[in-house]
Amino acid sequence: MVAGGASDTGGVKPMAIAGRMVRERERLIGMSPDERAWRKQWIKDQELHHGPCKVPALERELNNPIKRVYRAPLDIITKALTPALGFQRAFTVRYWTGKALIALTGIYAGAYYLKYNQNDWTRKGGWRVISSRKACVPGDEGYPRVSDRTEPADYAARGFKQSPI
Repeated sequence: MVAGGASDTGGVKPMAIAGRMVRERERLIGMSPDERAWRKQWIKDQELHHGPCKVPALERELNNPIKRVYRAPLDIITKALTPALGFQRAFTVRYWTGKALIALTGIYAGAYYLKYNQNDWTRKGGWRVISSRKACVPGDEGYPRVSDRTEPADYAARGFKQSPI
C-alpha cells in the first residue's frame, strides 16, 4: 500500500501473469515442453530494454496529424544531427531551435502590429505612441524653451496636420 491510502494498482485488482511456474517448487515437480517454452519466453520478456525506444504506432497515437505536420521540419533536423551529436544533444538543439523560432515570430508579429496599427486621426483603436518634449534645464542652450505647439488644435491633432489629404 502506498502512503495516504492510494492503491499501487490504481484500484484494479492485481493479476499474476507468471502462472504457477513462479514458485520454484512447482517448477521442480515437472514442466511440459509447452510450459518450458512459455517460461523461457516469460523470463526473456522480463529483461528491460536500455536506451530510448521509439514506437512508431505510439507516436502516431499520441501526436495527431496536425502536430505531426508542424513537428516534421525539426524532426528531420534532429534525425540528421543525431549521428553527429548524439540523441540528447540533437534533441536539445531541436528544443531550443523551436523555442527561438516561436520567440522570433512573436517579436516580428509585435513589431508588425506596432508599426502598422498605430493610433492616428483615421482610427479609434491601435497603439498610441506619445513622445515627451525634450528636457531643457537652466544652463542649456535655448533655456527657457517653450512648447512647439502654438495653437490649441496642435494638442490633439494625432497626425491630422501632417496628412497629405
